[in-house]
Amino acid sequence: MTTFHETQAKPMSGVPMALLLFAAFAVGVWMFATGARAEDGTRIVSALVILTIATSLTPGLFVVNPNEGKVLTLFGTYKGTTKSPGLWFTNPFMAKKAVSLRVRNFETGKLKVNDARSNPVDIAAVVVWRVTDTAEAMFEVNDYEEYVHMQSESALRALASTYPYDTHGEADISLSTHTDIVSHSLLQALIERLAKAGVEVLEARISHLAYAQEIAAAMLQRQQASAVVAARQTIVEGAVGMVQMALEQLSAQRIVDFDDERKAAMVSNLLVVLCSDRAVTPVVNTGTIHH
Repeated sequence: MTTFHETQAKPMSGVPMALLLFAAFAVGVWMFATGARAEDGTRIVSALVILTIATSLTPGLFVVNPNEGKVLTLFGTYKGTTKSPGLWFTNPFMAKKAVSLRVRNFETGKLKVNDARSNPVDIAAVVVWRVTDTAEAMFEVNDYEEYVHMQSESALRALASTYPYDTHGEADISLSTHTDIVSHSLLQALIERLAKAGVEVLEARISHLAYAQEIAAAMLQRQQASAVVAARQTIVEGAVGMVQMALEQLSAQRIVDFDDERKAAMVSNLLVVLCSDRAVTPVVNTGTIHH
């Protein structure tokens, strides 16, 4: 199987040829008009020959716009690509196909995919790309734009099934918490998939991520429960530190001497006060410390 790579074509400048063809058309029309008036058959035939030649050469003129390439083929054979802007002239039988070299971007549709834990998620991505090899883009794939779109969706599906949506406090990589790593993985996958199409992927990022509608409510409750547990854990850790500090300072300054039973009671009371999710009503002891 032949692999195509871009080569630079070197057509003639089109300005001199355009002026020559314009002069040929003018002369041919003038000769035909004067020959018809004079009924000069030789002049009429000469005029027709000039006009026919000029007409057959005109398709050789073509324009290359900025950030555009013209792929030249002659009877099915690739002859090169012209990227320099301007008016050019080449073999009139040469086919000329324009390929845009501008940076383009698109957003994939919202895909429903199962993540690494088999939870259905809706995901979409934005891909920024451009053509760098016009020969590969034209001849290695059937339709390079459609190829980019299809491969982007395929890579996004594969990526989403590799990572879980959320780690729920674990240290693993997830779609929702490690967007930079996930986007880089998507970019690398697209670079590998689209290299054969002469396409350079400049950026790829997740633009939409959510649990699928059928499990969104249940997952929201799970996230809320995980958040409550994490918050409680932080509160308890802080409360234990405060209780320990209070006991150490009371003991060091000899303000109060506690036996094990009284110390346990104080720890219990302090933890209730510090860990409660609502205001605590204190009970003031007006008697001795033991009553």
